[in-house]
Amino acid sequence: MEKAEKDALISEYRTHEKDTGSTGLQVAVLTARITQLTQHLRVHKHDESTRRGLLSMVGRRRRLLRYLNGEDVGRYRSLIAKLGLRR
Repeated sequence: MEKAEKDALISEYRTHEKDTGSTGLQVAVLTARITQLTQHLRVHKHDESTRRGLLSMVGRRRRLLRYLNGEDVGRYRSLIAKLGLRR
């Protein structure tokens, strides 16, 4: 992911002006990276180290979403709707 893409995500999902690591922001960045790695693995099917990293990111995103659901259900629901998760 390039810096410009990440900065655009940060500006879109941050909760206040100096926010660089809130839960929703972390989930958004992880979702973008997961999407990129999924595309990579469609081309390079035998790249097992990337697959392991992808599964680790999916687990981290799942844990962050579980935390957010417990803390603020409204923010959780708006975030998954905005990101298009949980079809």
